[in-house]
Amino acid sequence: METKDGLLAYVKKETWNPIALRNVQILSDEKFRIDYDVVEIEQENWNERWEKNFEPINVDNQCVVRAPFHDIPDVCYDIVITPKMSFGTGHHETTHMMLQLVLALDFTGKSVLDMGCGTGVLAILAAMKGASSVDAIDIDNWSYLNARENVVGNNCEQINVFEGDVSLLRNQNYDIIMANINRNILLVDIPIYVDHLKKGGILLLSGFYKEDIPLISKECEANGLSFQENLEKNNWVASKYVF
Repeated sequence: METKDGLLAYVKKETWNPIALRNVQILSDEKFRIDYDVVEIEQENWNERWEKNFEPINVDNQCVVRAPFHDIPDVCYDIVITPKMSFGTGHHETTHMMLQLVLALDFTGKSVLDMGCGTGVLAILAAMKGASSVDAIDIDNWSYLNARENVVGNNCEQINVFEGDVSLLRNQNYDIIMANINRNILLVDIPIYVDHLKKGGILLLSGFYKEDIPLISKECEANGLSFQENLEKNNWVASKYVF
């Protein structure tokens, strides 16, 4: 996970292999130096700690993303998430902005694709807003399993969750495609999104910085997309395009 100082990662003690770090090229690059340290964490009740630190997310007083143990809020869209190890609780700027873009759209009767779905929170909100069918895809097995769990927990029967990437797409065409991933993957996959986007369809993108806007815009415009708006938060960006 990203922190204000760098990156924080966890690995089981029995699978930790310090020798493997010698093969990580970026750690021995002569152009710059990356410092890191390794700490063994004492055993504790991680579920209890998670419950203490996970706060509900309120998006524009319309949508709340919360855990099962939080009080039921008085909002239009109450999303209950058990995030575990998956990305997409609404705490990160990109997810929060994508939720804002989803809230501003009419999903009634729409076919939707959520690429890199993480916890499935965007797909769930789309379904709550009336989408007729939603495909949610993530390459990470843990996210795939977690999204399936959250979809069931929010009673969203119109959502189908798949494990994989854009190679899973065949003849499907969607009214709205959402992709909150990262710049490099977006740049490669934007042409594929367009191939599966209906004429007049909407593409929502996030997972990149303000400095990446020219690259994203160039790729979108080259594939026939028209820019609509950007949201910005702490240098992160979420964009809306129309085909």
